Amino acid sequence: MILLILSLLLAAPFGVASNQPVKSEVNSELFGDTLRVSFNLSIADGWHVYSANLGGTGPTEAEMVIDNISGAEMLGGLQFVGKEEEKFDNLFDMQVRYFSDKVTFIQTFIVEDTYYIEGALQYGACDDESCLPPQKCEFVYNKGAAANAQMSDSGSNVESLLSSPLWKPVDFSAFGGTETAAKGLWGIFLAGMLGGLLAIFTPCVWPIIPMTVSIFIKRAGSRKESIRDAIVYGLSIIVIYVGLGLLITLLFGASALNALATHAVPNLIFFVLLVVFALSFFGLFEITLPSSWSTKMSSKSRGGAGFASIFFMAFTLCLVSFSCTGPIIGFLLVEAVSGEGMLMPMMGMLGFAVALALPFSMFAMFPNLLKSAPKSGDWMDKLKVVLGFIELAFALKFFSVADMAYGWGLLSRNTFIVLWIILSVLLGCYLLGLLRFRKGEERAKPAKLEIALAVVSFAFAIYLIPGLKGEPLKAISAFAPPMTTQKNANDEKMLEADFTNYEEGLAYAAKVDKPVLLDFTGFGCVNCRKMEAVVWVDEEVKRTIKENFVLVSLYVDDKTPLPETLIMEENGKTVKVRTIGDKWSLLERYKFGANAQPFYVILDLNGNLLSGAYTFEPDVEKFLNFLDYK
Repeated sequence: MILLILSLLLAAPFGVASNQPVKSEVNSELFGDTLRVSFNLSIADGWHVYSANLGGTGPTEAEMVIDNISGAEMLGGLQFVGKEEEKFDNLFDMQVRYFSDKVTFIQTFIVEDTYYIEGALQYGACDDESCLPPQKCEFVYNKGAAANAQMSDSGSNVESLLSSPLWKPVDFSAFGGTETAAKGLWGIFLAGMLGGLLAIFTPCVWPIIPMTVSIFIKRAGSRKESIRDAIVYGLSIIVIYVGLGLLITLLFGASALNALATHAVPNLIFFVLLVVFALSFFGLFEITLPSSWSTKMSSKSRGGAGFASIFFMAFTLCLVSFSCTGPIIGFLLVEAVSGEGMLMPMMGMLGFAVALALPFSMFAMFPNLLKSAPKSGDWMDKLKVVLGFIELAFALKFFSVADMAYGWGLLSRNTFIVLWIILSVLLGCYLLGLLRFRKGEERAKPAKLEIALAVVSFAFAIYLIPGLKGEPLKAISAFAPPMTTQKNANDEKMLEADFTNYEEGLAYAAKVDKPVLLDFTGFGCVNCRKMEAVVWVDEEVKRTIKENFVLVSLYVDDKTPLPETLIMEENGKTVKVRTIGDKWSLLERYKFGANAQPFYVILDLNGNLLSGAYTFEPDVEKFLNFLDYK
């Protein structure tokens, strides 16, 4: 658990993004007939700005946008000063170049005695969770000809656009994501209970139950008091583990916990942790806490009186059973902090603690049940090994997130499926006694339950095989890398939008009487492509959208010029709406108060909200919950 907490401390800073991830400053210098315009960009931690001249259909590159120019011409292309980084992006299938921390873009002009230049530097910025629409650093430079090339006033056109009922700003407070969050909380609670039930049957916990119950019976003056002590003992276990969940929540808060779900570095740390936990369950080593801790708690439980001594007894159980419960708790907390909502770690620990405390209270109330309970034996060690295989399989999910984020290309969908097939076969062989982890270990003839579980394991391996030929394998779609990482996958068309125009999409939705799934995206939005590659390829997601919604995708980087440039004041600055993409970016800011992609909302025929918003979270089940808004 110490390892887990340390890893979370290391991971927390990576998910925090500034409200203004890129700050810009424009300067100019005139040398004779040469005008040098510099755009200084300061980039927040975790964010990056893409370079110029990327080519192809990749991310939004840095480029000059000229609105009006007279008496001048550009000399060469856009130059830069800064540390340029490069990597291969699997989603765009190309090399991409970008800058972190800071960069200066420079454009040079040859000017005459009288000149006028009006334009902007346009660039793209992303972090691991979202991409901004194309950002613009506006500038106007002139000498002598300013009066001949002033901007036309299109404010009336903007007012007409913003006054449309379809553009009326919405209020998300009525939704707040409570339904999805509630489903997530119940899910992590049930997962915690399952983890607690598994922990009960490990060799670190099961043998302690009869001993602890006998202590309650001996120290109590009556059966009623022994039951009371057992209940206090169980409540103490719950307080201890829920307190751990509360500590994790208070340390990081909701925003940092949610950021851990998709950031590469925490997912890589989670992968290493789960592999370590799995190896400990295989018996290669034990993860233990300092013995002095349990000794101190044990002495307090013997020396104390009343409820305090019972609490220290519970604390002693938590410490001495750590080698068995630690990997289960670690796996549970990894899932909890990767979930949505501030209460996830607490709910996970509550479920775990309730299940763990249950047998102590139950056997204290009905001590005769202990006679029929199974005795300790090697079946407990077998359970630990089975859990090790499960943790190893799920570790690959977290490695996949990091692999895609860094563009390593090490874990394709085929490789992932092959590894899961190997793990399933090895698990089946272990259950049948064909695989041993300890030297000289003797295995008895497998029991009927072991044979049944081995058959299930082999059957699961057979189920996975068609996935190597590109079959969707719906049962593992939330865990496996996307189809785009598999070269021989079925070449099925990606989900395509019904409309790419907001007003036209709502008009059609009124005819067919369907709600609108509004998708703010971009041709150069890396994280939008990740969502489409991981979530939108899922067969159930595609079916749900096609059957139940009118899909309207609005590309904020669509460079198609508007018939007339719109000019408006926004947050004290003059903003030009030049293109179709600028218009959709304005819609997202004005109506929904958002400025990053991907961004999804569900609207009725009049443009009113039917759900909360969904942003970048490449999880099939969560996206399906979002679509199930009713």
